[in-house]
Amino acid sequence: MTSMQTQLDIPLMAQTTPELVFQASRRFAGRIAIEDGGEQIDYADLSSRVLGVARSLMQLGVRPGDRVAVWAPNCARWILATLGLQMAGAVLVPINTRMKAAEARDIITRSGSRILFSVGDFLDTDYPALLTESCADQLDMTIVMSPRQGAPLANSLEWDAFIEQGQMVSESAARVRAGELTADSLSDLMFTSGTTGKPKGVMSTHGAGLRAFAEFARTLGLMPGDRFLIVNPFFHTFGYKAGWLCSLMCGVTILPHPVFDADEVLERIERDKVSVLPGPPTLYLSLLAHPQLAQKDLSSLRAASTGSSSIPPILIERMRNELGFKVVTTAYGLTECSGIATICDPDDPAEVIAGTSGKAIAGTEVAIFDQDGQQLGPNEDGEICIRSPNIMLGYYQNKEATAEAIDADNWLHTGDVGSLDENGYLRITGRLKDMFIVGGFNCYPAEIEAALVEHPEVAQAAVIGVPDERMGEVGCAFIVKRHGSSLDEKGLIQWSREQMANYKVPRQVRFVSALPVNASNKVDKLVLKRDYAEA
Repeated sequence: MTSMQTQLDIPLMAQTTPELVFQASRRFAGRIAIEDGGEQIDYADLSSRVLGVARSLMQLGVRPGDRVAVWAPNCARWILATLGLQMAGAVLVPINTRMKAAEARDIITRSGSRILFSVGDFLDTDYPALLTESCADQLDMTIVMSPRQGAPLANSLEWDAFIEQGQMVSESAARVRAGELTADSLSDLMFTSGTTGKPKGVMSTHGAGLRAFAEFARTLGLMPGDRFLIVNPFFHTFGYKAGWLCSLMCGVTILPHPVFDADEVLERIERDKVSVLPGPPTLYLSLLAHPQLAQKDLSSLRAASTGSSSIPPILIERMRNELGFKVVTTAYGLTECSGIATICDPDDPAEVIAGTSGKAIAGTEVAIFDQDGQQLGPNEDGEICIRSPNIMLGYYQNKEATAEAIDADNWLHTGDVGSLDENGYLRITGRLKDMFIVGGFNCYPAEIEAALVEHPEVAQAAVIGVPDERMGEVGCAFIVKRHGSSLDEKGLIQWSREQMANYKVPRQVRFVSALPVNASNKVDKLVLKRDYAEA
């Protein structure tokens, strides 16, 4: 490695995302920033493309602090839209593409978003059309980022027309707007599900995300010339901040990928010379199980990061030996701490990388507390708590939930259970929150149960996470049917697919005459888990 490469391997440090864009455009000019389909965007042109989006939003009346939603799959315009709205001083509100119209409408309404970026041709779904009537009073404008069929929608603009109207605002005005931001300015409002049902909006700042993921980029060893296939969805911190944001810090070429498909990903690795490929364990397991793996040229692969689920040490070894990764690491974080709190050193043994989530990143403290708020010693299980300048400002318009999550000493209570060993390595042992993880997506039973009882033939519902070889965990629903109901497992699962995001849909249904309850008359899920294991 040359001395010039070594110098460039240090991630760019900026106070705000717009400042990062301007730095990257100068520093990495001549390299490809984003490659999507047949389009290539050079770093030299990135700032002007982003300023174009900012100017158009300013023409639409977007002011600093306004919320702007993005409901779309991974694509180049998702990145341009986000960087542009942030350059205009607005706050990103990403929406999960797996959400149904009612779920998306709820987030748009509660966030107060007046502008939406979306697409009309993803997975046979016309997203803008789903919201035309239900959000007519909420949305001032929808920018359609890809071609759609059907009649034109009211209060909408196609991407090219949207960009063209921005010419009425000067570039200097957009630069001034971007320059007014500080590290403490709000950058995004990401809605994360909670145990009480409705998702809560996590308020994060520009500085927090940039600080946290400079550490991630440094550990992964990202460098100019790397080609980063981002399969993790942009609406999640794994695809957004651990994906394209840290890529911009290092002059990496961003390769958006909309939906995971093992055939397509293997083809892209070979064709596009992919060198960086983070993802949940299910992604690597699917690639390793592919019948044509041995026939594929994976020699370009260099770096990987995983997490979100328990990981057998053999997976780390197979990622190194069969997929050819030279750098493999695991990390732990949550949206409330900007997405990352701990990370493993890639030089650690496979059993350490698989069995722990590493040490706290620079500037972050991790501690274990018991139920009485006393800090515990090494190898003692308790609640994982995080203290860092990277933790959220709070939950949007929810002071009560914020006070429950962040205590008087500024410790963020994660609801996860774990321990720290003598060397500060974090081991996750369970969850206080009644949560399970399906292929990297957090699922909260309370939210799913609330949806299930909307079915006219369901009297009661309780959901637990159960082991699944491919997804890590999936949901199993215990259902008490209404009197006279003829509902069956297949029918309820099909109904669920129409009502909620796919990862939330229970994969198994058990019909019971009654749900077990404890002395407080609350459903005893320990009994349900025991009954499931015995069955």
